[in-house]
Amino acid sequence: MTGDRRYGAIVIGGGHNGLVCGAFLAKAGLSVLIVEAADTLGGAARNAEIAEGYVAPACAHILHLLHPQVRARLKLRRHGLRLAARRLPTVALDAQGDHLTIRGRHLEGVISDDDVRAWRRLRRRLLRMAGALHPFLGRVPPRLGSDSWRDRLMLIRLALAVRRLGKREMREFLRIVNMNVADLLDDELSDARLKGALAFDAVLGTNFGPRSPGSVLTWLYRLAGEVGSGRTGLAIPQGGMAGLTEALAASARSFGADIWTGTAVKRIVVEGDRAVAVELESGNVLRTRAVLSSADPRATFLNLVGPEHLDTGFLRGVRGIRSNGLAAKLNLALDGLPEFTGLDRAALAGRIVIAPDIAHVERAFDQTKYGAYAAEPAIEITIPTLHDASLAPAGGHVLSAVVQYAPYGLAAGWEAHRDAFADRVMESIERYAPGLARRIVGRQVLTPADIEREFRITGGHWHHGDLAADQIFMLRPVPGWAQYETPISGLFLCGAGAHPGGGVTGAAGMNAARRVLSTRHGKDAG
Repeated sequence: MTGDRRYGAIVIGGGHNGLVCGAFLAKAGLSVLIVEAADTLGGAARNAEIAEGYVAPACAHILHLLHPQVRARLKLRRHGLRLAARRLPTVALDAQGDHLTIRGRHLEGVISDDDVRAWRRLRRRLLRMAGALHPFLGRVPPRLGSDSWRDRLMLIRLALAVRRLGKREMREFLRIVNMNVADLLDDELSDARLKGALAFDAVLGTNFGPRSPGSVLTWLYRLAGEVGSGRTGLAIPQGGMAGLTEALAASARSFGADIWTGTAVKRIVVEGDRAVAVELESGNVLRTRAVLSSADPRATFLNLVGPEHLDTGFLRGVRGIRSNGLAAKLNLALDGLPEFTGLDRAALAGRIVIAPDIAHVERAFDQTKYGAYAAEPAIEITIPTLHDASLAPAGGHVLSAVVQYAPYGLAAGWEAHRDAFADRVMESIERYAPGLARRIVGRQVLTPADIEREFRITGGHWHHGDLAADQIFMLRPVPGWAQYETPISGLFLCGAGAHPGGGVTGAAGMNAARRVLSTRHGKDAG
């Protein structure tokens, strides 16, 4: 069966990048269809009901990297995006109850004046470096080895951005960019709580430990995304992450995009080395001028396209993408507000981090090298119901935790050890929140294997591939193909596997749409 309508562009995947991409294309006048396999839009940025009346963030639970151009040009506020909380502080937990609160440059708690001054100097220097990188998150990266003047101009702009830091800071940038974050923090700071929380930020969602070379680069990349957040900072949308998804979908529809849920794609139809249609699991074939996949690169090329349409060198690069996840998600439905030793209600409303020192985070990482989950993981916790009571019944609360250092390839197998892992995570949290288990009325745990199955992300890696020196910017997803185009004419990537990577930024979807519109595919479409 063949669909009667021919679309200018079909976007595969209704996660946030797919919705952003479809909205930008429709805004430019293309006829656009967004197809999502699940019954609910949002991908990893959606809500999940974990007990009757209790709604938690399914995976992503903090909004802090959304690109400002996505927010402004898609008019997300007009389409219903509201923030229940913004500029959340980070509370670095201490086993003795001497917790430290980080509010940007300000530190609250018992800490030396020397560390306060050192943190302000370090933060100011890192933000300047990240600010130099930020403009390139919203641009199509150059292609290595290209003779195009556009590619050469982009490289010149990147060099100039670093050069504008000044001779001293440019040298410092070149010195630290490939360092491990533990060495950098040990050079600059002495407070264990502060260093632990900052090291955790540098490795969250990666396959790195604090002593892994390049972990400073991943931290700078995170900070580059945060530069654009302005006064928003760490935020929680009203209605949970679904609040963002609904605003993006409303924006796309306002520009004329069609959105179908419960519509899985079986394959991308390739004729004469060109993508010409998508075949749905239902057997329906939809013709189009351009296909944009927000699925991860391995799923796109190995499953939807098929190796028979790709050359050996490109296939080797795709198969070599490191995309095994190392982070899990734990959601708890609680019959009341949990009590953390030494934290009042205001502190509980922040972002709570269990990473008491660098050694704690590094030990947790070390265990994953041997196929085991961390006995004492590093954990990021939010309680979104403190900002949005609609997410739980009266008096109830939801606790959302991202758990770092749970390997996709668990040697003992996740099916037999999922509950034991969740129990271990609970033990880690209960050291700081005694009696938490007695309040639980519902529990959901998502290992990387579950994330792969639930959200169709190969390896369960929410970045669709590590953010490492050999897998970012001009090298993402593979060298030679960093501009959202692929070896299949008319097929583009628009998900986290493309530049600039993961996180709820929307930048990959926006950049991919711009690339389509700048090619003859876009000009011919519609």
